[in-house]
Amino acid sequence: MPLPFRLNPALAELPVYEPGRPIEEVARELGLDPAGIIKLASNENPLGPSPRALAAMSQALRQCHLYPDGSAFQLKRRLADKLGLEPGHLILGNGSNEIIEFLGHALMDADAEVVVSQYCFAVYPLVTHLFGARLVTVPARAFGHDLDAMRAAVTPRTRAVFVANPNNPTGTRADADALERLVNRVPEHVVLVLDEAYIEFLDDPTDFLPLVRGGSKPNLILMRTFSKIHGLAGLRLGYGIGHPEFIAALEKIRQPFNTNAVAQAGALAALDDDEHVARTRRNNTEGLRFLEAELGKLGLQIIPSHANFLLAKVGDGTGVFRSLQQRGVIVRPMGGYQLPEWIRISVGTPAENARCLEALAQVLER
Repeated sequence: MPLPFRLNPALAELPVYEPGRPIEEVARELGLDPAGIIKLASNENPLGPSPRALAAMSQALRQCHLYPDGSAFQLKRRLADKLGLEPGHLILGNGSNEIIEFLGHALMDADAEVVVSQYCFAVYPLVTHLFGARLVTVPARAFGHDLDAMRAAVTPRTRAVFVANPNNPTGTRADADALERLVNRVPEHVVLVLDEAYIEFLDDPTDFLPLVRGGSKPNLILMRTFSKIHGLAGLRLGYGIGHPEFIAALEKIRQPFNTNAVAQAGALAALDDDEHVARTRRNNTEGLRFLEAELGKLGLQIIPSHANFLLAKVGDGTGVFRSLQQRGVIVRPMGGYQLPEWIRISVGTPAENARCLEALAQVLER
């Protein structure tokens, strides 16, 4: 029966975000042993959390009867020191997804337009639709952002432009010169959101922190996360970096205690675990090389990646995804991203990568 009350009309056409399937869910559905399943679907860190973070979180659990520090003073101060900023440049979120939602509250309404690229992170369109704004999707170039075309798509109604670099789900990297042109030429009335969730996997990332530090681009905000390089995806902790006045406005939207005490403790310790970050980068570099080489041997087209995952064209993406699941290997089908012939494979440990390739070869032979 229909609900006896009125819902927000935007919900009627709003799709539900579908994350990578959890190991436990696949095990229940297919009658498999969870211990025998590997998950290479959600771009998680296969090395797990930082050992320092684990120790700090264990200690924090003893105080979990107390509310967390609502301002996350210690974490913000250490993060600011690490980035050469002031704490006022930072806002924390329950994952960087919550930062995107903050931007929706602050910028989007029925009169607003939001510019994205064709193969963009799914949450940008979801938040845009939720707040009733008009989504302007610019066709991709070589599976990546056409940044000059995105700039040309800006109108007086545009309130935000979203650019992920490296991009999820394609793993492409934006041209540095084109990215700098966009940053320098986007009109002041438009907020440029640079999603840098995978920036730590780049050897020579373009550094836009000086623009934030100097205050010359108040319409620029960077987003980063502890989910990927630090291996803390289960804690849900991301952060935005921007002009203090803009950050202060976003703080009015943020719910009290949106980042829990265990997450704050783990992130604070992870920031200083340089060894864990270095091991993660090495594992990722070697894993990407292995996957690219072996997928090439299978005759599959791939999109060279600058993140911790890559796309492979397998024909029937959903069919291959399901067949791999039956063999205890979870990857990500890309039909929801307008790429039905592709699957996305996250870099795992060497053993996980080898097992994934072995299972994929079996599926393709069939």
